[in-house]
Amino acid sequence: MPTHELIVYIAVMAGVTYLIRMLPMALLRKKIYSRFVKSFLFYVPYAVLAAMTVPAIFESTGSFFSALAGFAVAAVLAWCGGNLLAVALAACAAVYAVEWLQGLWR
Repeated sequence: MPTHELIVYIAVMAGVTYLIRMLPMALLRKKIYSRFVKSFLFYVPYAVLAAMTVPAIFESTGSFFSALAGFAVAAVLAWCGGNLLAVALAACAAVYAVEWLQGLWR
């Protein structure tokens, strides 16, 4: 990729990122009273994070079943209130165990 193309791509990404962060501050100067808008703005970061993370989970392992096992373990432990490190380690262990079991059957 030529250097000038890379610079243009980085500039566009920086501009979009800046606009997304700057526009709400510039346009919404008054206190927001609408419960709908408040809840929408509260849950947008979680929805975006889930939309970026979940597909990566299912594409990052050697098989769909190991990814599903890791996702299920992480979801259950997170739902039960586990801390981030414990959830991540348990999900990694589940993926490793399923990959190991699949390796035995091949």
